[in-house]
Amino acid sequence: MDTSNPTDRPGRSDAAAHAAAHVIEQSLGHLYSAALRTAVLHHLADHLAGGPRTAAELARRTGTDAGALRRTLRYLASRGVFREDGNGAFHMTPAGQFLRAGVPGSLREAVLMLTDDIFVRSSSALDETVRTGAPAFPKVFGAPFFEYLKDDDATRELFDTGMAAFSEPLDDLVASAYPFPARGTVVDVGGGRGGLLRQVLLRHPGLTGVLFDQAPALRETVLDDAELAGRWRAEPGDFFTSIPDGGDVYVLKHVLHDWDDESAVRILSGCRRGLAPEGRVLVVDSVPEPGNDPHPGKTLDVAMMTLVPGKARGPKELDVLFARAGLRRTRILPTPTFAAIVEAVAD
Repeated sequence: MDTSNPTDRPGRSDAAAHAAAHVIEQSLGHLYSAALRTAVLHHLADHLAGGPRTAAELARRTGTDAGALRRTLRYLASRGVFREDGNGAFHMTPAGQFLRAGVPGSLREAVLMLTDDIFVRSSSALDETVRTGAPAFPKVFGAPFFEYLKDDDATRELFDTGMAAFSEPLDDLVASAYPFPARGTVVDVGGGRGGLLRQVLLRHPGLTGVLFDQAPALRETVLDDAELAGRWRAEPGDFFTSIPDGGDVYVLKHVLHDWDDESAVRILSGCRRGLAPEGRVLVVDSVPEPGNDPHPGKTLDVAMMTLVPGKARGPKELDVLFARAGLRRTRILPTPTFAAIVEAVAD
């Protein structure tokens, strides 16, 4: 005789059936990434920018199969990326606007990066990361993530352009939300092409800036603006070796989450040594709070786990790193995006 409690068995109620369907759909989540990538590669959002079109019309414009394209568009419409009307025409949505090329705030390059093999194949090996506690990327690609980027120019370009697009929505928010000093020097550590530094300098005309990163990342900066002439310099280097001295504000945007605790302390210590009197260090990153509520930082944390030895750190974890580097957290400023601004000063 089966004496188990019926409520413990899957499939015994509508709620359980919905939960089971949810699990199945989420198991196919990789198809959503593939569909977004397909939309970007075939410029579907660009073709819909001028008005609604049927799948047949889009297929003619993109050289694709109308039947397969319609099924992909229908799937994306179910996720709010596009919208299908009663006549079978597909419309742009606010989400779809971000897939357009060459428009302000475009996430096209970020989607191409996040759906590339460097992410997809590493994520597919998450079970290996969980088993060993180490990133799967070196086993899949034969070298640690940043070493691989040094030796593969195409992937480095993909990463740099993708990160610039990924970061752009945050740059102006940080520049406007944080009370930067009226005068002084901002050092953007690991700042890539300088999107954040550009917004800070444009909003705060009394500041000067240093864009500090490895030489390949500095080849194409976004700082060549007439308003900024004479107010910034690019300095190539390795933040594990030395960081420019004399900064009034050191900014680490999307840097610490790439590195293990020991490496993160070395980076923070370099900033601490260079701080001008009354200077501040800003960590701009995802800061997940405890609890079960969804947070983009929890997703990014798992993605980073498969690529690099770092992680998304909560407030208490950051406090430990700050203390070891001779710093003290003073406040956390949230932003409307996935990242927060964490301020620290010399302890």
